[in-house]
Amino acid sequence: MSEGKKMTSSRRHHLKSLMLQIAAGWLEQEKKDVAAAKEAYMEESCPAPDLSGDQNALMELCKKLHAAIDKIDESRYDVESKVQKADTEIADLKMKVVELAGVKKPALKKVRMSADAMLQALLGNKHKVTMDLRANLKQVKKEVKEEPTEAVGDWRKNIEDKADRKKMFESA
Repeated sequence: MSEGKKMTSSRRHHLKSLMLQIAAGWLEQEKKDVAAAKEAYMEESCPAPDLSGDQNALMELCKKLHAAIDKIDESRYDVESKVQKADTEIADLKMKVVELAGVKKPALKKVRMSADAMLQALLGNKHKVTMDLRANLKQVKKEVKEEPTEAVGDWRKNIEDKADRKKMFESA
């Protein structure tokens, strides 16, 4: 694409659908190839059994097949245990990577929302309780204390009283 021109949405949609069709064809071809490879392997490793013969020959064939099945089951179990061990090791390593990197907390956005609006958003229409806490407070009337006017009197008199106390302590 050139710098100045952008692709139209219909062109983009058309190219995207073409890519999806090609990818679907490739997946279908891959499935056919896997099925053909499976058939070839089965033909090679498992030839058709020769069932002609007496009962003893068939019994021997069955014993050989059972021995082969046991051997395959053992190898399958070993492979499964190796895979399981590798999976747990991978999970542990992933946890270590997360612990080393640390969890980054995203920056939180300020949301201006009242408590009632939050509860309604969380609970939907089931929300009946209001969070107006000021309505539940008691009304307290402020009492004005009247101080005697004598206490506000002359400050010199107050100093003289304190001087009398000082003399009282000195004389004792």
